[in-house]
Amino acid sequence: MLEGYTLFLFLVMMVQLFTGVLANGLIVVVNATDLITRRTMSPLGLLLSCLATSRLLLQLCILFAQLGLFCLAKSSLFADNIAFVFFINELSLWFATWLCVFYCAKIATVPHPLFLWLKMRISRLVPWLILGSVLYSTVTVMTYGRDTSTIPKQIYASFFSENATQVLKLHNVTLSILILGLTLPSLIFIVAVLLLIFSLWKHSWKMRTVVGTREPSRYAHISVMLSFLSFFILYFSHYMVVLVISTQGFQLGSTDFLYCTLLVGMYPSLHSVVLILGNPKLRQNAKMFIVHCKRCHCVRAEIPSRK
Repeated sequence: MLEGYTLFLFLVMMVQLFTGVLANGLIVVVNATDLITRRTMSPLGLLLSCLATSRLLLQLCILFAQLGLFCLAKSSLFADNIAFVFFINELSLWFATWLCVFYCAKIATVPHPLFLWLKMRISRLVPWLILGSVLYSTVTVMTYGRDTSTIPKQIYASFFSENATQVLKLHNVTLSILILGLTLPSLIFIVAVLLLIFSLWKHSWKMRTVVGTREPSRYAHISVMLSFLSFFILYFSHYMVVLVISTQGFQLGSTDFLYCTLLVGMYPSLHSVVLILGNPKLRQNAKMFIVHCKRCHCVRAEIPSRK
């Protein structure tokens, strides 16, 4: 039976799941609708769709881990599929990284030949970046897949055991490959988001010194900077928590793993909401969805009164 703080954590978990599924599902549906009606999809739409899909799968994996801790599902659902969890998480990090690179190339102004080359070709590179991310994540998972396929019942199942105090450690080579797979996209992301924030801040400062510049325009730049700053905080916290979980940096069998999974689940949920609020098209569709839900609720409320 769930009591006290455990019940509170369970409710937080369900809110995260509902928010993430709703936000990521909306992104996928909107871009899929465009693909069906227009028979084409923009590079940004393709990138957002891949990111939202990977986050939906990641949230299902996190759900199985959390339900296992609450003894509401078999822990083997998470342990036996740990290689797939690594693959989806790494793929999600890569898609988020390329999304930041895409925005950086489109918005930032950096007087460097390499950046100018990327700015001109980023739209055509998106499909290749997605394909490269899938191949890279596949090779990385296959490299340490043998170890993760033989030790889940010994190590990852101990996440769900209250008496687990000593566990086996991953082989050093395997662990190094795992950390590299998580760190490489994170480094690219950090460089891109810092370039973007610095460029926006510099442009906003110039607009502040120019006489006659409209305040709403400057506030729009500040809003974009805050949006990417939140992106950076959520991404980096997700990376650090996943790194701690993967390297088993805490005593297993405690509630620490539950708190970590809550932090991991916060990133794909909250950032997808930030993406919707920052994209006019997605924001408009979200408003239409809310209005439609309100109308359906009103209609259902009127039916019993008529009877």
